Amino acid sequence: MSSYDAPAGSPDSDSPATAPRPDGPEFEDDSPARVGTIVWGLIVVALAALIIVSQLGIVALNGTYVAIGLMIGAGAALVIGGLLSARGRDKQAPTGKS
Repeated sequence: MSSYDAPAGSPDSDSPATAPRPDGPEFEDDSPARVGTIVWGLIVVALAALIIVSQLGIVALNGTYVAIGLMIGAGAALVIGGLLSARGRDKQAPTGKS
């Protein structure tokens, strides 16, 4: 160890340099989750649960009815989530984005 320690990020230092930040637009860290992402996540979780239940032999499931039920539920969730999102967006001040 020398008496001179090079500053972090310099070629003589042992620690890696931090990557420069891009000059692009800044994104908000607290942006809400999208409705579609939540709905698709719930569909995947529901399918996994139904597969586990059917493999355990607790309930015999008809694949057609399961698919129809999931599609009706997902469609309703997307429509309701979109309406709530649009309602919340109308309350905010316009940002000039289209």
